[in-house]
Amino acid sequence: MIFNEAQFNAWMAAYLWPMVRISAMLLAAPLFSSRQVPVRLRLFLMLLITLLVAPSLPTLPQADVLSHTGFMIMLQQILIGVLMGFILQMVFGALIFGGQVIAYSMGLGFASMVDPTNGVQVPVIAQFYLIFATLLFLIFNGHLLAIELLADSFSTMPVAVDGISRNGLLDIVAWGSRLFAGGLLIALPIIGAMLMVNMGMGVVMRAAPQLNIFSVGFPITMLLGFALMWVTLPNVFAVFNELLDEAFQLLMQTLRVTG
Repeated sequence: MIFNEAQFNAWMAAYLWPMVRISAMLLAAPLFSSRQVPVRLRLFLMLLITLLVAPSLPTLPQADVLSHTGFMIMLQQILIGVLMGFILQMVFGALIFGGQVIAYSMGLGFASMVDPTNGVQVPVIAQFYLIFATLLFLIFNGHLLAIELLADSFSTMPVAVDGISRNGLLDIVAWGSRLFAGGLLIALPIIGAMLMVNMGMGVVMRAAPQLNIFSVGFPITMLLGFALMWVTLPNVFAVFNELLDEAFQLLMQTLRVTG
């Protein structure tokens, strides 16, 4: 059996371009991009999803994989996959931002540990919220929904030179403000309570100057902060659920997926 160059290019395009979009999403999306996930597992997922999706793809463009057009198509697939993961990462970034603000208000800004997902130093409070969000993401089947949207995107946004429009990119940039708004909604109740506690400590220090405010106020601030974290945990659950729903709605709007 003899293969010519055109058949080889068609076979390569049928699997290479979808694999590029899938691998870009897996490298950028939360949970899949974690350093705790073995590289072999990510490669297995990438190959498995590609083999399952490739037979049902619409007609692919007739372009040489190694040509200029093929290179532009590959860049477009990388952009689509990275933006899908980036939108979901912003939801988790909101919890990290809120946890950092809470840690600073509690006096635990110095207590940091390495985030295994991103490999950077984050306060332990932010790490706690990140683990909590990861568990909620799995409970809500967010990873399965992300893979489903990825598979549906090949029908609504086929492999081609053009993909995400300029308005779609502007919508993603504008939605980035939700990262700070969501983090503030998570941290605001504790920040307000800690402000009242610090004002009370200031009144006590003024009334009894001989009292060592550092030896008394710091433990009280930490204990009240942990208690407030426990009380406001349902609020964190509600904010994360809302942000995750908005993120998937934005993904569906950007990828033109209905349903």
